[in-house]
Amino acid sequence: MLEVSPGLILTASILVITLGSVIFFFSRYQKCPSDRILVIYGKTGIRQSSKCLHGGAAFIWPVIQAFEYLDLTPIQIDIPLQGVLDKDGNRVNAPSTFTVGISTDPGGMSRAAERLLVQPLSAIEALASEIIFSQMRLVIGGLDTEALNSDRDLLIDKVAQYVDGELAKFGLKLINVNIKDITDDSGYLTALGEWASAGKPEITENVSIPIEPEQKNISSSLTPCEQWHVEGSELQFLDLKDEPIERASVELKVLYGREFTGTTDNEGVVKFG
Repeated sequence: MLEVSPGLILTASILVITLGSVIFFFSRYQKCPSDRILVIYGKTGIRQSSKCLHGGAAFIWPVIQAFEYLDLTPIQIDIPLQGVLDKDGNRVNAPSTFTVGISTDPGGMSRAAERLLVQPLSAIEALASEIIFSQMRLVIGGLDTEALNSDRDLLIDKVAQYVDGELAKFGLKLINVNIKDITDDSGYLTALGEWASAGKPEITENVSIPIEPEQKNISSSLTPCEQWHVEGSELQFLDLKDEPIERASVELKVLYGREFTGTTDNEGVVKFG
């Protein structure tokens, strides 16, 4: 009968234990891919509910620690906003698309780990949608109709500021916002957009210049308009010397046969509405 020496048995045992320890060590050593956040929870530190890593790797201690991942995949959310009252009482439609994702700054990762861990992307999307809807209503309700039409950047900046602030409470961040269109039920915004994009306005009469009834159609009696500037629902008219054209009757023909008429004030400004 073959006799095995105690030294051989001891050597084999050490090799088995060493190999098992190496395998166990590597099984507990977790690498974090760039599109995820590694959340280690359990015993992670004093007054610390979890430890979050974006990139890198960490050893997960058995028994006292466990881990999960947060997905950093951007979530695109369509917001079909309809019939929101603006400051002037008009009902505004502003269909938009937002892209949100989990924040990778230290504070944001900690909040996401506390509130969103193991939540599917569909649940996170539903939460973000509710936040975006409420904040867009708040922003639009604080702006008048002409501001919504004339300063799209202002609206986007305010929406981004309000939405991002609320998303941050849940460890989320706003990546992109695209407001596709702004319309209202009365058609006022559509009309403003039509005349703002129309061709050169026509001065049909200088009220300040006496004109005999039979001469009203003589174009030589009119002050030439060299420049005009659009701001909101207002146009300013300047003559060849860059001076305001005062008290002039103005006619503006826009798309679909629509026409706007008005008379300039002392600053050469006429408001169409």
